[in-house]
Amino acid sequence: MKNKGLEIKIKRAITLLFAVAALPLQAQPTADQILERIDRNLSSENRVFESSMTIHGRRSSRTITSKTYAVGDKRSFTEYLSPPREEGTKMLKLEEQLWIYSPSTDRTIQISGHMLRQSVMGSDLSYEDMMDDRKLTETYNAEVVGTEEIGGRDCWILQLSGKVDDLAYASRRLWVDRERYVPLKEELFAKSGKLLKRSEMSDVEQIEGRWFPRTVFYRDMLKQGSEGTEFRITDIRFNQEIPDYIFSKAALKQ
Repeated sequence: MKNKGLEIKIKRAITLLFAVAALPLQAQPTADQILERIDRNLSSENRVFESSMTIHGRRSSRTITSKTYAVGDKRSFTEYLSPPREEGTKMLKLEEQLWIYSPSTDRTIQISGHMLRQSVMGSDLSYEDMMDDRKLTETYNAEVVGTEEIGGRDCWILQLSGKVDDLAYASRRLWVDRERYVPLKEELFAKSGKLLKRSEMSDVEQIEGRWFPRTVFYRDMLKQGSEGTEFRITDIRFNQEIPDYIFSKAALKQ
């Protein structure tokens, strides 16, 4: 009987040991689950935000402010508020099409094809960057390839590869905050594997129940003379009532 009791205790101890050993594995989310949490933080049904974009050059910097209305990833409308040179310029995105209205010429032009890769107002952002607001889970496959500390925060390193054809960047590498599920650093690559852009996210705050980086510093690795562009969200509200007429070409000249 004593041997039988000892055998049971040993089996229970072994079972407990395996259960404890398995806990960290169970707590580790998959790469797809990490992407879903990122989308939950960064994507929304609609949003209204004001922002400042500071373009740094070797000799000087300039700041452009704007207000943007967006619904999902298909419709957005941006009006530039300052400086006077840019005030009144408006940008409208409908599905895959983009129009820009310039008050100085009173003309509306459509941006398409290779023009989408051009810089927005001399910044490190292209029109493609401004247009593509799709969820990461819809456009990329992901794999966890390591861990690293960024700014004192433990991060997963995710390698993303495109699963649709119409992407500006064939692959990405993300450093994702393990506690808040927000990217803190990102590298964007061409199909050839060449590094095209690098960005760093900061000022992460909890806004309406989601973690959100207020500041992103972009650097176009191919742009000579650039000292980077800082894009800062000064105010953002999610799930707002946005009138449909804003998303029309008629609204560009109003």
